This record gives sequence, structure tokens and C-alpha cells, in this order.
Amino acid sequence: MDNTAILFPGQGSQSVGMLTGMDEFEAVIRATFDEAGDALDRDLTALVREGPEQDLNRTEWTQPAVLAGDVALWRIYVERGGEAPRAMAGHSLGEYAALVAAGALDFRDAIRVVHLRGRAMQAAVAEGEGSMAAVLGLDDAEVERICAETTQGDSVVVAANYNAPGQVVIAGARNAVERAVAACSQAGARRAMVLPVSVPSHTPLMQPATAPLAEALAAIEVRSPDCPVLHNLDRQPRSDPDAIRAALVDQLTHPVHWTGTIRSLIDDGVERFVECGPGRVLSGLGKRIERTATWRPLDDVDALRGLGADA
Repeated sequence: MDNTAILFPGQGSQSVGMLTGMDEFEAVIRATFDEAGDALDRDLTALVREGPEQDLNRTEWTQPAVLAGDVALWRIYVERGGEAPRAMAGHSLGEYAALVAAGALDFRDAIRVVHLRGRAMQAAVAEGEGSMAAVLGLDDAEVERICAETTQGDSVVVAANYNAPGQVVIAGARNAVERAVAACSQAGARRAMVLPVSVPSHTPLMQPATAPLAEALAAIEVRSPDCPVLHNLDRQPRSDPDAIRAALVDQLTHPVHWTGTIRSLIDDGVERFVECGPGRVLSGLGKRIERTATWRPLDDVDALRGLGADA
């Protein structure tokens, strides 16, 4: 069996002008964004290429735009004869791209669902009341301890993304996140900084978004994946459609176990990781998790051309 896993990035990898300058792959990229835009009755191609940036960074549009970018690069990977993967995984929103690539979700259905997911997440917490912050240089247990100590009643802060050793994103109520950032700095964090994000993803504060997401997922077909997809929730693959739906809903209120996901893949024999999506965020995190593995982002034309040599 092969030793390759495909990884899909999530929100935060977007930028105005992403996936431009790839003329020989333009047909696939444009067709994918046009298909996504048609599903939402909006010109997503123009949005990602021309902006405005403020619109692209609105969660309800960021999520379909990033999903389209992930799937576009996956389609090119397949078209160029990329190696069939042993498994797939996606970071947060990227999990939907992994499920599309694995045949579990129809692309247009997934685009509509993540658009609704973005709106529901933004509506769950009033603007200015939620926050996220990155903490570098403390171990997971120390960050968890600080979050528990700085939570006060409904003013909650929790670990939201376990991204790499010594890199945890915390999220929750704005005041609680600010208290935790100060405490992490005092505890010796190399860096603790509030991020320009108002939606406290992967925390209990996202509970109001779970019902609309569950309703949307119940209305679409979900199939058993052709390739194992490890879920953020518990680093485990699922084949039952209802179990996949439940994991996607639970993902909203539970942390992303990315470090554990990568280590689970390595323990299963994966040695080569291909990142299908804008940017190189997951490859950068991956090198901090396991330097001996091969990390290959497909974020430029040379990387995509090189797929032909791998076939």
C-alpha cells in the first residue's frame, strides 16, 4: 500500500489573488470556482481574484472560497496522476474538502453547507464578544491549565487547535482570551497574541451553530468515503454516513487535534504528505510535528508541474 496522505487546509489560508499565475491549470481552477459560485449564486472567481478582501474574509464567504481552492488543487493532483493516498485529513474546514475528495460529499452540496456553516458560526457569538489567540512555546497541559484557571463562569476560554508541539490556539469569550493570553505570557510563552478573528471556533460557544449545521447535513447525501478520512474530533476515520454527519457537527464545539492526526497517520505508515490548498500552513506545522516525513505543498505552478514526474 502507498505511503502518501493528502491534507487540506482550512480557514486562514485565503488571500485575494490566491491560485493565480497558474495559466496551464487555469481551466481546472476556474471551473471549480465557477461551479462553487454557481451553487451560491455569487461570482467566487471574481471574489478571490479581485476582492474586496473584507468580503473574502467574512466567514460565510471564506469557507466556500477555501473549500473551492482545496478541491481545485485536488482535481489537478488527480488529473496529473498523483499517487493514490493511503488516507486524508483536513484542518477544521479542510475536513469538508477531504470528504469531497474521498467521494463522501458532493462538491456543490459541500459548498452550500460550509456557506451556511460560516453564517451560523458568525451568528452564534455577537461581533466583538468572541476571540482567538495563538500561544507558542508552552506545552499543551500548561495551556489547558491556564485556560481552566482563567475561565470565569460563562466567560470561557479553551484550547481550540492543537496545531503542533508548542503551538496551541485558544478561543472563547474575548475577556477570557485576554486573561489567558496575559497568563500564558507570564508563564513563559515565547509568544501569546490575539488573532484578528472574532468567531471562537471549536469551543462550547459554537453550540448555537450546531442545530442549523445538523439540519443542513441531514438534507444532503453523505456516502462512505472511498479513502479513510481522519476526523479532527478524535483522529479516527468513519464509514457510516450518520457518524460522519455527527462528527462534522461535533467538530464545531470541540478542539482540532491536528498534532494527533498527523502522528496517527505516521503511525499508520504514512511517510509523505501532500498539501492540497492555498498556502503552506499545514506543511509548516507538519515539519514541527515530524521532520523525517516528506512535506509537499501544491501551492505553485512548479509543484503542480512536478506531479507529472511522480506519475
